[in-house]
Amino acid sequence: MKQFDLFEPTSVSEATGLLTQFGAKARVVAGGSDLLGGIMKDWVQGKGMPYPEQIIDLTTIPELTGIKSGSDGYHIGANTTLTDLAEHQEISAKVPLLSQAALTIASPLIRNFGTVGGNVNQRPRCWFFRGENFACYKKGGDFCYAVTGDNRYHAIVGGELCYIVHPSDTATAFLALDATATVAGPGGQRTVKFDDYFHGPREDVLTENVLKANEVMTEVFVPTPAAGTKMAWNKLKDRQVYDFALVSVAAVFTLDGSNWKDGRITLGGVAPVPYRAQVVENALKGKDVKANVKAAAAQLRTVARPMSLNAYKIDLAQGLIERTILEALG
Repeated sequence: MKQFDLFEPTSVSEATGLLTQFGAKARVVAGGSDLLGGIMKDWVQGKGMPYPEQIIDLTTIPELTGIKSGSDGYHIGANTTLTDLAEHQEISAKVPLLSQAALTIASPLIRNFGTVGGNVNQRPRCWFFRGENFACYKKGGDFCYAVTGDNRYHAIVGGELCYIVHPSDTATAFLALDATATVAGPGGQRTVKFDDYFHGPREDVLTENVLKANEVMTEVFVPTPAAGTKMAWNKLKDRQVYDFALVSVAAVFTLDGSNWKDGRITLGGVAPVPYRAQVVENALKGKDVKANVKAAAAQLRTVARPMSLNAYKIDLAQGLIERTILEALG
């Protein structure tokens, strides 16, 4: 790892000011499991992603830590650890999907220092992107090595140009829960719904979300689920600990009797962004959920475009969607 300068701001405005001052060669850090333990250790760098020379430590900003609950929902500070999120008693009782998603991330040790903001905004784990010797599109090169290489873990939906899959479990859960992120920059704050927070490689192959170089996420707001909301979470991975999703599914929905009234089905591990499976939702709308769940889950096949080694993910995703919805029904 190369030398870098460390800065410890005590306010969000100071942090965004430092990012503005130093420009593209500055990066923020909280838990550090991705930036320090991954990108910098592996020397991942390229056009639009120069090796960091200044590190801005966000853990020294008290206002970014903690969970505040109110009648409208839950305000989760970006520096809140994944352990604190998973073990928050009110969230565990009223939004169990979110606690369950947090508990499936990595290992207890990493959850103890990994943060919500870091998990949402982590960079992709594609081994070509992380490999020092591959000048792929995402690093500013002119080729996606997954197209002709080992693509067993890559995208089956919405790939194009770059076939990464988004690695964040909390982001998949937040999308299902219709959450909103608060983003701070030199010009003040703005809110962005998770529906609009991420973007695919066709929009900008060098980044994965709406954050500008001098902006930071400060919190995530999760609205209180409507009375009677059904929800469940499932994640399939190669190893039971310390691994990313082959496929994950979050289901959040309400019923009119036994029929689907409204809701969201989101998937991780299948697309460059946390993916909302609206083809499945549409197939269930107004219908008896239990009687139609198998056919609805199969609708994923209409949008899937597998690569040479990852068609198995379609079967996994279809089965996991069905299982998760049925588990939510109880």
